[in-house]
Amino acid sequence: MGSEERRTYCRLCTAYCALWARIENGRVVSVRGDADDPISGGYTCGKGRQTPHQAHGPERLSHTLKRMPDGSFSRIPTQEALDEIAETMRRLIENHGPHSIASFSGTAAFSNSATLPVVRAWHRGIGSPSNYSTLTIDQPAKMVAAARHGIWGGGGHDFESADVILVLGLNPIVSGLTLPGGVPGTNSIRRLENARGRGLKIICIDPRRSELARRSDIHLQPRPGEDATLLAGMVRLIIEEQRFDAAFCAENSEGLEELHEAVAPFDLDYVSARSRIPAEQIVEAARLFATGPRGGTSSGTGADMSAHPRLTAHLLYCLNTLCGRHNREGDRIPNPGVLSAPLPRPAQAIPQELLPPLLSHGDGPESRFRGLRGLFEEMPSATLADEILAPGTQQIRALISVGANPLLSLPNPLEMGKALDSLQLRVAIDIALSPTARRSDYVIAARHAFERDDVTEFMDPFYEVPYAHYAPAIVETEGDAVEDWEVFIGLAGRLGTPIECPGGSIDASNPPNKFELLKLLFPATRIPLERLREASGGRIYDELELRVSPPLPGVDAYLQFAPRGIAEELRELHAERFDEEIDLGYTHRLISRRLPDVLNTVGHDFPTEHPYGGTNPAFLNPADLEARGLESGDLIEIESRHGQIRAVVEASDDLPSGVISMSHGFGDEQLLPENVRRSGSNTGLLIANDANYDAITGMPQLSAIPVRIHASPQAATRGGEPFP
Repeated sequence: MGSEERRTYCRLCTAYCALWARIENGRVVSVRGDADDPISGGYTCGKGRQTPHQAHGPERLSHTLKRMPDGSFSRIPTQEALDEIAETMRRLIENHGPHSIASFSGTAAFSNSATLPVVRAWHRGIGSPSNYSTLTIDQPAKMVAAARHGIWGGGGHDFESADVILVLGLNPIVSGLTLPGGVPGTNSIRRLENARGRGLKIICIDPRRSELARRSDIHLQPRPGEDATLLAGMVRLIIEEQRFDAAFCAENSEGLEELHEAVAPFDLDYVSARSRIPAEQIVEAARLFATGPRGGTSSGTGADMSAHPRLTAHLLYCLNTLCGRHNREGDRIPNPGVLSAPLPRPAQAIPQELLPPLLSHGDGPESRFRGLRGLFEEMPSATLADEILAPGTQQIRALISVGANPLLSLPNPLEMGKALDSLQLRVAIDIALSPTARRSDYVIAARHAFERDDVTEFMDPFYEVPYAHYAPAIVETEGDAVEDWEVFIGLAGRLGTPIECPGGSIDASNPPNKFELLKLLFPATRIPLERLREASGGRIYDELELRVSPPLPGVDAYLQFAPRGIAEELRELHAERFDEEIDLGYTHRLISRRLPDVLNTVGHDFPTEHPYGGTNPAFLNPADLEARGLESGDLIEIESRHGQIRAVVEASDDLPSGVISMSHGFGDEQLLPENVRRSGSNTGLLIANDANYDAITGMPQLSAIPVRIHASPQAATRGGEPFP
C-alpha cells in the first residue's frame, strides 16, 4: 500500500497538538509535529509521539470481549454484546428503575468530540441521573466558583496582551492545559520565551520549583494547602493599599466592603507564618500583579485538588475583578469561538439565569450521601462507590466505563474495587484492557483517534484565537471496534429510548455517521462544519471578529466579591489549627504532580523506557532522606489518617523539606504494595471520600495530604542505583 503522510491532531490530551502521521500498509508508524499549525507550531510531547503504539501495539483491543464463567475473556461480535447488555439493562430498569444504570466518562471520552453530549442525552432518554465523569473529581471548583463570583460577558485579558500573570499550582509545560489568560498549554516553552521577550512578568505559586517556576520572575513556595490563606493576604493588601481598579469595581461589582472585612484577619504576619513565605515576597508579588495594567490568573490541579479549592478559586477571580482584568465595551474578544453558537458578549456580568447548564450547581438530583446534589448535569463522582455499594431504591447496579479507569483514578480504590465487583453488569469501552476493564463483564473495543473523525470541540472556548481543526479518520478501523457514542446509540435503539440533540433526534434505526452526528450536536457553528472539514489541518479564522457589546438593556447583574458563604469560609479558614497535624506526628504534606511520560492512567505501557522504571516515585528533599538514613531507590511507607502506601523514594532538590510530591493514577489491578517498583503506588489509598470533602462538589482533598513516612520493612537492602 506504500507510504504516505496525513494531517491529524493528537487526542491523548486536550492540548490537541497538530500532527503529520506517517502511514505504511494501513498503519500509523510514526507521528511528527505539524510546523505549519498556527497553535502548536510543530510541538509534540513524548506521550503524543507514542500514539502509534497506542493505536497498533500489542495491548490494543480490536475485538469486543465477554467474560466467561471461568473468569476468562472470549471474543464476541460487538452488536451481539450490545444485544446482551441491553437485555440486562432492560431487566434492571424494570425491576429497579432507571437510576440503577450509571456511566463514568474519563479522559478519553473528553477527547472524542461527540461522546460526552451523546452520553448526557442517553441518560436523559432513559431517565437516569446516574451520569458521572472526571469533571467532578478533577477541577470542579473552577466552575462552581465562577458561577458564584459571576462571569464577565466580555471575557478576561488574554495571554498575548498580558503584562503580568499569576499562575497557581499549574505547570502547563508538562500538563498541557490552561484556561484563557494563563500560560498556553500548547508549545508552552516557546510561547513563554516570546512573551517574556516582550516584557511579560510571571508570578508562580507552587510548593515545587517546577518547570514553570524556574522560568518565572517571582516564585512563591507556600506550605502545601495554604493557597487560600496566601490569596486572602494578597487581596487584603491590594485593597488596603488602594491598588485596585476602584472605578471598575464600583460600576460592575458588589460586596467589596464585605470582602475587605472578611480578609481583614489575614495580615502579613499571619499569612507569612502560616504559608511560610517571607512577608516581603508576598508584598512584592501582590504589588506586581496589581500594577498590570493587563493580565490575569490561572490555576491547576495543584490548587484545585488541595484544601479549600472553591475559596481559592473565588479569591483568584476576586484578584482579576479587583484589578479590572476584564475586557471593556468595544474591546476585541480574542476568540469568539468557532464551534460555539453566537451569544451576546456584553460588558457586564452575565445573569445567573443566562448561564449554561454546565455552570449550574446546587439544584441537581439529590445524592444519598453527604448531602450532595448533582452538578454540571452529572452526579458527584466521589459518591459513585457509595451509590453502588449501599442498598436502596436508588442503588446503582450497572456501570458503563467510557474511556476511563475509575479503579485507579478515583479516590479510595479499594472501595471502588469492591463496588465494581458487586455490580450486576460491568461494561468498559476502551482501546486496551485497563485494570478497570479487567474487572468488567464486557469490554467493548473502542476506535482509536486515528480511526475516527474529530473536531477540536472541547478546546473551542479555551483557545485565545478563533482556531479549529477538523481531523478525518486517517486509517481504517481495526477489527470490530466502534466509537464510544455508537454504543449508547445502539443501546438506545434496543431499549427504545430517545437521544435528543440540539439539532434534532438521533434515529437509532439509521444511525448517523460521525460528521452527521457532529452536525446534530453543533448545529449553530460560526464556521460551517463542511468548511472546517475541507480545510487541511488547523486554521485560525480571523474573519470571526467580535467586540464587547454594551450592557444588556434592563439587566442588572454584578460580579460578587462576597456571595453567600464566602465570609463564613474565610472565618473557618482563619480558625483552623494549621499545625495540628505536626502534633499528631504527620511530618509531611503530600502534593500531586504530573510526570512527562504518562497522563493519569494512560501511558504506563508505552514502549519508550520510563525514567523511573514504571513507578511513580515519592520525591523528597535530599535533607529529608539524609535525616532518615534513606537513599534514592529505597522503599518507604507513607501513612495518612486514612491509609498507607509503599513507594520508591527519590531525592529532588526542587522541593522544600516537609513536602512529598507524587503522581496519581498508578498501581495495578490488585493494588499490591509488592508491585510498587513495577506499577507504582496509588495515592488514592491515602484518601477517604467522606473526609475533608467539598460541600458542593463532594471532591475530597486530593493534595496537601498530611502524612508521615518511615523506611519500609520490605527494604532490608538498598533498592539499587538512584534513578537517572
